Amino acid sequence: MKYKMLVLDMDDTLLTDDHTISNENKVMLAKAQELGVYVILASGRPTPAMLAYAIELQLNNSYMISYNGAVITDLKTDKVIFEQTLTQQQIHELYDYSLKSNTHIITYVDGKIVSETDSEYIEIEKNITGLAHNKVVSFKEEVQSSAVKCILLEEPSYLKEVEKDLKAAMPHLSVSMSKPFFLEVAQNGIDKGASIKFLAEKLNILQSEIIAVGNAGNDLTMIEYAGLGVWVDNVDPELRDKGDFVVASNNNHGVAEVVRRFILN
Repeated sequence: MKYKMLVLDMDDTLLTDDHTISNENKVMLAKAQELGVYVILASGRPTPAMLAYAIELQLNNSYMISYNGAVITDLKTDKVIFEQTLTQQQIHELYDYSLKSNTHIITYVDGKIVSETDSEYIEIEKNITGLAHNKVVSFKEEVQSSAVKCILLEEPSYLKEVEKDLKAAMPHLSVSMSKPFFLEVAQNGIDKGASIKFLAEKLNILQSEIIAVGNAGNDLTMIEYAGLGVWVDNVDPELRDKGDFVVASNNNHGVAEVVRRFILN
């Protein structure tokens, strides 16, 4: 099989634990691009927190999926070609739910993380994205328009229970875990799998010609959609048997292994 698209989750998949791309991964991704394969970054991260990595990998003729599938950017033209947002009302309902469920909630306004609270988990989001944190007195007063997504944040074992409850309470929204302490919420039908489908159809690439690589719950839709769904070894244990292959971990150049095994051979 000749694969034409390689879709990569970033944190805990392409990136090592210190948020860098190993030289091994970089070299192999350059080889994939030389063969004409589209290398697509697909992350829960905001768009600005992905651009430096796209530049580092020289993906200037490719596309980028950000905010967990809510935004697709054409890197050649620097134009957004797809965007789907939560309504202001939905965000306010999620805020009310966060109060009821005793979770922190963040969203993004004018390129900043917005919340009413501080939390060690919000600190992690700040460190990952490099975005400024606007801590406000009233979340609802600050959020007066649509936004691409919200994240509920709390201790992992508790948040797992919240995930089940939120899916039952708001079945009209897309809910998935990106990290054990990040519960991502987007508009109905928005996920990485749906965005890959959109891109594949635009580029006339068959489902069978796509490889997707991930590690977490918010990657499951793309792992299931792709012709070849691959987990890195540090995948959440309950997801391990829901892909086609497991390769080395994010710290051991799993992405390079994918390119070597399935694209170069």
